[in-house]
Amino acid sequence: MKIKQTLFGVLLVFALILAACSPTAAPTAEPAVEEQSVQDPVEVVEEPEEPELTPEPTEEPTVEPESEPMQFTDLLGREVILEKGIATRIVSLSPSTTEILFAIGAGDQVIGRDEASNYPEEALEVTDIGSMWEGLPSETILALEPDLVLAGEVIAPESIYALEELGLTVYQQANPVDFDGLYANIQTLGEMAGHVEAAEELATALAAQVSAIEDEVAYAESLPLVFYELDATEPDNPWTTGGGTFISLLIETAGGANLGSSLDGEWVQVSSEEIINQNPDIILLADAPYGISPESVAERPGWSTITAVQQDQVYPFDPYLSSVPGPRMVQALEEMAKLIHPELFE
Repeated sequence: MKIKQTLFGVLLVFALILAACSPTAAPTAEPAVEEQSVQDPVEVVEEPEEPELTPEPTEEPTVEPESEPMQFTDLLGREVILEKGIATRIVSLSPSTTEILFAIGAGDQVIGRDEASNYPEEALEVTDIGSMWEGLPSETILALEPDLVLAGEVIAPESIYALEELGLTVYQQANPVDFDGLYANIQTLGEMAGHVEAAEELATALAAQVSAIEDEVAYAESLPLVFYELDATEPDNPWTTGGGTFISLLIETAGGANLGSSLDGEWVQVSSEEIINQNPDIILLADAPYGISPESVAERPGWSTITAVQQDQVYPFDPYLSSVPGPRMVQALEEMAKLIHPELFE
């Protein structure tokens, strides 16, 4: 089930070189120096001595200190140490880590990416190491000689341990459950890639954007019920997002109520009868890239009676905005808010 695998994989889903500069060895031969001054002889003699040249003093070479090792604790509770400090050769195995690295200016430090890391456009120029569904391409990753492998929560723990056993430094980043978690993830990768200031600036800008949206939504006079459709491979029992997920948080922060919050589980199937009974005001189609349209939704038995269908409030929605736990989740929030409360964003 390609739709389900793609969306669920994503859901259950930084070149700076800071090497020690060796001081230049003092030359043993006579230094070739620029003439600085010539001393005038005290008195004139028939055979004046050759004037002595005063060598121009040279400054001691500036030596950059070696980058200190850095230690982080990852999703699996492992202590991950970057022995040489800042990572300059990074393989990113998840769209979320790839997007964050490019967003903070560390894109030129990414030497390999997974097939699903297709944003931003510049990421497509990075070596594609393939899909993560058929097992990690360990030999390909080893051949790239990375000093850091980044993996999102979508990568299975056993795969992380297998890469670690090959001598690779692997850090698995947890999916954020709220915006503070997103900002923290950005700042952590900023430290790893040596883009601390850029990461902090990005996190601050995103937080300000979220705050501005919340301020607008505060004026909403209603709380529309939203059905977020993940996968309609089985049209009579489509998949949706339950409560406690970031997508549910997005819906609620955008001024809506998530229909899936009343169901058990984070990613669940819900019957058509239940959807018709709850009668959502708005339907967001995260499966639109796979052929699902407002028209096909209206053709489902009994769905023509749903308020969202009757009022033409069934909207295609880019799943990568809300499903990839990176900076674009704030864009997802803004787009949701405009769909749920267009009257506040005119």
